[in-house]
Amino acid sequence: MADDRGERRRSRSRERDGPSNRRRGYDDIRDRDDYARRRSRSLSKDRDEYRKEKKRKRDKSEERRAKKAEKKRMMEEEEARQVAELSIYSATDNPFHDVNLGQQFRWHKKNEKEKKLGLSQLEAQRRDAIRRQEAKEELERLNKRRAEREAEQRLREEEEARMQRLTESAQMSDWLAKDGQFQLQQERDRAAIRIREKRAKAIDFLALNLRYVHPIEGGEEDVGLEIDLDEPYNILDNLNPAQVEELHDDIERYLSLEESDVNIDFWTNMMVVCKDRLDKIKGITTAAAATVESDVTALLAGKSYEHLATLQKQIQAKLASGEPVDTDYWEALLKKLIVWKAKAKLKSLHEVVVRNRLEQLRKRQRDEALQAQEELLAGVARSAAQSVKGGRSVATVTKELDVPPESVEPYDRSMSPPLVEALKLSAEEREFEIVSERDQLQLLLEQRRAVAASRYVPKAAQPVVATETPEVTASTDVADALYKAEAERELDEEEELFNMEENIAQPTSYSWEDKWRPRKPRYFNRVHTGYEWNKYNQTHYDLDNPPPKVVQGYKFNIFYPDLIDKSKAPTYKIVKEAGNEDTVLLHFSAGPPYEDIAFRIVNREWEFSHKRGFRSSFDRGCLSLWFNFRRNFYRK
Repeated sequence: MADDRGERRRSRSRERDGPSNRRRGYDDIRDRDDYARRRSRSLSKDRDEYRKEKKRKRDKSEERRAKKAEKKRMMEEEEARQVAELSIYSATDNPFHDVNLGQQFRWHKKNEKEKKLGLSQLEAQRRDAIRRQEAKEELERLNKRRAEREAEQRLREEEEARMQRLTESAQMSDWLAKDGQFQLQQERDRAAIRIREKRAKAIDFLALNLRYVHPIEGGEEDVGLEIDLDEPYNILDNLNPAQVEELHDDIERYLSLEESDVNIDFWTNMMVVCKDRLDKIKGITTAAAATVESDVTALLAGKSYEHLATLQKQIQAKLASGEPVDTDYWEALLKKLIVWKAKAKLKSLHEVVVRNRLEQLRKRQRDEALQAQEELLAGVARSAAQSVKGGRSVATVTKELDVPPESVEPYDRSMSPPLVEALKLSAEEREFEIVSERDQLQLLLEQRRAVAASRYVPKAAQPVVATETPEVTASTDVADALYKAEAERELDEEEELFNMEENIAQPTSYSWEDKWRPRKPRYFNRVHTGYEWNKYNQTHYDLDNPPPKVVQGYKFNIFYPDLIDKSKAPTYKIVKEAGNEDTVLLHFSAGPPYEDIAFRIVNREWEFSHKRGFRSSFDRGCLSLWFNFRRNFYRK
């Protein structure tokens, strides 16, 4: 029915259009084709747009899925992070070997129990969130406390390191101070030894002057140092130019070691006087100074230190005033004035030295007097006990002699000498004056009381004991020749003299002292020093900046030309001291008439191979002991 209506509509249209429409049939067909083509294109376009739209929707869907996956991943990461905050382990490294450690734990039983209790999921999640927040805050507090402990530990370690550095610095300062004191004491000991052995240098007499600046308790260590003390600067009058230069170097060495202000002042003033003498010797003195020399001597001689200081200020004020003056003259006078000030200071210091020395001698004399008094009183007591005779009791005699009875020994007949018959006396003995016992005791008491009441007792001269002197033989001459040859031999580049003898703490008493007077042997020793190029020194030093030298060996040459028993060679031994691991004493012993001597050496292992330089022999009165220390080499 619909088709019929369409046909009728088309027929009416043809009738209305007439023949022209029929003629245009071909055009209609062409239009239909165009329409079909257009429609086809439109449909194709619609299909493309549909496909694009579908693709666009699909892309949006994929983008939404990607966003959802990313959101899910971020949520999982957040859950893992929250779990990691509550745990110190990771999923890959934990002692439980749990690969799901990073995932959130689902407590299904708990959830079921909560459901049974009537808790909703939202309330359970809220309670879990509160618990997680509390755990997070607790963890933050723990982390904060741990950080504080770590900071405190770091500060404590830094403080301990700082205190350790301060302790090491103080210990190093103490070591340096002790080393300086040790070097200074060694210099003083060397000076005393040279004075005792009659081979003193100029610096030794100055050091001896300085010993008495401060009062010395006891005088035992000054035995053998009895020399005349003069003003220190007068020692320069008897020195040649070479000795003056040597004295100048020695004074510089003492100045570098001294710590006392008085001693430093003494050596500084001596340096001023010594430099003035060196200038005169070298001809550095100006013409003006030479011209005013006699005037200065006449002007400044006998002036006190205060007067010279006042005069120095006046001269300095004159030079600074700008007035027309003879500058060369006044400057030369000022230079000489400084020298005279130093001499005045040394003179005042010398007065203190003499005063202290006299006081020391008086004290020693008083001590000897007291000792003599004690010996006399003890002798009086013994004599009183021996003189009891003829009915007089010991109490009567002790009362007459003012001796306490408890100090008197009971009399025994063996205390008195045997009686002598008159017929057996010689003619000379018969002429002796006969004195009664009472008169003799009275005279003896008077003499003893006179001595006991005296304040000073003069020192008795030592009796000359006739000792058996060994005959001088050819061996003595040979030993002297060896000593001279050893002393004249030049030192090697790495050798130094080593003649510092150590005092033996417990001197040996010799059984032959009554026959021969003990004496010390002569010696000429050397010490061998050098560089030790170990791995540390090779790393930190080179030839331009070498490491400190160390002792590598010694050469001892000790001469015993007058040995009584020449069949027994001298011996040596090593004596170790408790508490001293760095050094030992090398003790030499020979026999009459020589005393034992000792030297302090480094405590290291010896090399006993002759190829390494070891030598121990006694030939023609000379004991030679040469040795080097063992050097250890380590290989990997």
